[in-house]
Amino acid sequence: MRVTGINVLVVAATAAALAGLVYWHEVTRRGLGDPVFVTGYVLFGAIVFLALYSSRKKLSMLPLGQVSTWLTLHVVVGAATVVLFVLHTGTFWPMGWADRALALLFYLVSLSGLGGYALQLWLPGRLTRSGPEIIYERIPAEIAALREAAEEAVLAAVEKSGFDSLGRYYVQTLSWYFARPRFWLSHVFGGRHAEYWLQQRVATIRHHLSDAEHSALDRLAALGAAKTAVDTHYAMQSVLKGWTLFHVPLASALLTLAVWHLILVHVYAR
Repeated sequence: MRVTGINVLVVAATAAALAGLVYWHEVTRRGLGDPVFVTGYVLFGAIVFLALYSSRKKLSMLPLGQVSTWLTLHVVVGAATVVLFVLHTGTFWPMGWADRALALLFYLVSLSGLGGYALQLWLPGRLTRSGPEIIYERIPAEIAALREAAEEAVLAAVEKSGFDSLGRYYVQTLSWYFARPRFWLSHVFGGRHAEYWLQQRVATIRHHLSDAEHSALDRLAALGAAKTAVDTHYAMQSVLKGWTLFHVPLASALLTLAVWHLILVHVYAR
């Protein structure tokens, strides 16, 4: 979240509104009033607003404001809901299995949201530095194309040189690397395990090849480096997509349980 004028305004307005609600809550409570219904509705409204962020991203073509502004609102309102939740319940861990289930979901959504925001700050910059953007759904096709090019280079070297040293080495060692994304964990944390692995395998076979095979080995090294970049995009994009698959269902379950909680409160409050 970049510091811009509108972001500062969003943070300031949300903080002022939250401070006003906390003040009103304390004044009402000390006056022997019951602020629970109001804080409950405000909390429910905030949860509904947060749920709209996913829909806003899918409707980016509509003039509904900048996505960056929505992200700022999502983060700031999300942080405010933690205060609203404690203000509404009066405790961090309420009594009763239904209220505790709601609280557990709320905390899981909040923690996963915090983790997701950290990922949004950390991974996109690394993706930009790792090379041109690769669409996630295109990654299998990109790997298949690199694998096909590698196999063609090996076959051409065998036919040209008349030796099968590079061909056998490719089948026994390098084909493993080109088969699918590798070194996922290393790529996620910014390691260079894949690069070192590839360099070591290339250096191991180089002295055993004929001059005619050296150019094919250089071609394999270049294709391997290209695949390392693809694997890096796969690792980081899969983390971002995996987080979404965890956070969004939890948020949907929270919203559903919150609606059920609201219905029960009105039924038993009559």
